[in-house]
Amino acid sequence: MDTINSLFLLSGFLIALSIFASRLSTLVGVPLLLIFLGLGMLAGEEGLLGIQFDNYDLAFGIGHLALAMILLDGGLRTRLKTFRVGFRPALVLATVGVLITTAIVGAVAMFLFNLTLFEGLLVGAIVGSTDAAAVFSMLGGSGVNLNERVSATLEIESGTNDPMAIFLTVMLVELLTGEIGSPLETLLFFIRQFGLGVLIGISAGWLIARIISWMDLAPGLYSLLVLALGFCVFGITSVLGGSGFLAIYLAGLMIGNRSGRHLNFILPVHDGFAWLSQIGLFLVLGMLVTPSKMLDYALPALLVSITLILFARPLAVILTIKPFFRFRWREVIFISWVGLRGAVPIVLAIFPVIGGVTHSELYFNVAFSVVFLSLLIQGGSLSWVAKKLKMIVPATAEPDRRGPLGIQADNDYEMFVYKVQNSELEEALIRQLYFPSGALIASLFRNGVMLHPKGNTELQRDDVLCVIGRTDDLPALNRLFNGDAILKQERAFFGTFTFDGDVLMGDVSDTYGLTLSPSERDMTVAEFISLRVGGYPVIGDDVDWHGIHWVVSEMDGNRVTRVGLRLY
Repeated sequence: MDTINSLFLLSGFLIALSIFASRLSTLVGVPLLLIFLGLGMLAGEEGLLGIQFDNYDLAFGIGHLALAMILLDGGLRTRLKTFRVGFRPALVLATVGVLITTAIVGAVAMFLFNLTLFEGLLVGAIVGSTDAAAVFSMLGGSGVNLNERVSATLEIESGTNDPMAIFLTVMLVELLTGEIGSPLETLLFFIRQFGLGVLIGISAGWLIARIISWMDLAPGLYSLLVLALGFCVFGITSVLGGSGFLAIYLAGLMIGNRSGRHLNFILPVHDGFAWLSQIGLFLVLGMLVTPSKMLDYALPALLVSITLILFARPLAVILTIKPFFRFRWREVIFISWVGLRGAVPIVLAIFPVIGGVTHSELYFNVAFSVVFLSLLIQGGSLSWVAKKLKMIVPATAEPDRRGPLGIQADNDYEMFVYKVQNSELEEALIRQLYFPSGALIASLFRNGVMLHPKGNTELQRDDVLCVIGRTDDLPALNRLFNGDAILKQERAFFGTFTFDGDVLMGDVSDTYGLTLSPSERDMTVAEFISLRVGGYPVIGDDVDWHGIHWVVSEMDGNRVTRVGLRLY
């Protein structure tokens, strides 16, 4: 009984301390995951609490459980429309990119640690893939709003590169232990990992999404049902020899892109699940490491990390996406820098320990050191690098609060709460506002008192409006309620003048005295911009032409609808 009570006390204390310590991430800029990892080390056998934890099997199980929950949440929040610009480069990075990284790091590790070829490659395979937990956490909590092409590539890559890393790690472990099958069996294992992961993940996710949208449940049960069915997808795929990690990510993707009021109940709860998973996972992995043993490998591990961060990852990105996709050099450099390593390499480093591979202690401590340095160096500088490389696009205003109306199971009407902070809306009559069709102001609060809004009601600063509308109305409502600071930031970024995407370039040329070829005169502004960026434009893309920056400011699907003109 004392053991159980101590477990409750200890786990509650560590989780609460992790949450309180998360304020340090905001105050001093320390990556949040690094704080969790550090607290785990402080709780470990050589830390303040002196907890002796060396159960690699338990840590391996906890790692799989936590990563499954994190990937499910990541899939739920990834929009399918981002695949139009990020899927192909992300897929190449998740496969060929991992191979290149593994080879380069493996060669360096073989030299530094005096290992055989396969032993060195195992080091490279363990640290070769980016980590979904780290990428989702850093991109979500860094306070930067990246353009869609870059953010989609990073998120999709981190969610889909686990099968390649697992395949390489398992194959090399079996080679080193003499359990490897024939080349045909190895190839079939690789095909099963990817093939079954994609097939089961997409088909099961499609089915689950429709089942959930048809059901009328208590709000708290939707998220539990998604979690339970997601675990089923993970388990079935793994039992059949596929990648459970890839399957659960794709299942979450299919569920999250099925519109309906159920998503408003699912997403907030799964956000909590994901945070709990990250805290628990990094605490456990932090307790598993022994700092004094890690110091024995400190210098060569540092050199491996530098090779990975400054050479292997950049070269893999340059070779796989620059020649084949229209990424600008600053985008390539940023993607190279955000090759964050997290929990996945540490979990993969447990494979050699469980498999009884020689030098298993080396693999684990090197992987931990690489993750620690990656979070510290790359994670800690993400915002600064994004600003220096001009990767940030202005963020769109969001409602202060939103929630489903819950009137019928098959509609997506919501209540959006906005606060008036835009000087252009002060003293404006409600009837003068351009609202999306079907959206309306349900109530207006001024100084804590509810008013009944009418067409001739004048808005005042700090008025709080409750707007009823559909999810598709959100972009237009956000633009309407953008604040002063955001408007100024948008004008500085997109330019003071804007054009409709359907305006002919010939008309623009005549107005501004620009030189165009005959074929370009008949193009619309949208077609011209799309041609210049190589197709698949995203908000924030700019074309420097005749000393003028033409910046994509609005899009509707794949079509450019608004272009800003910036004169500097």
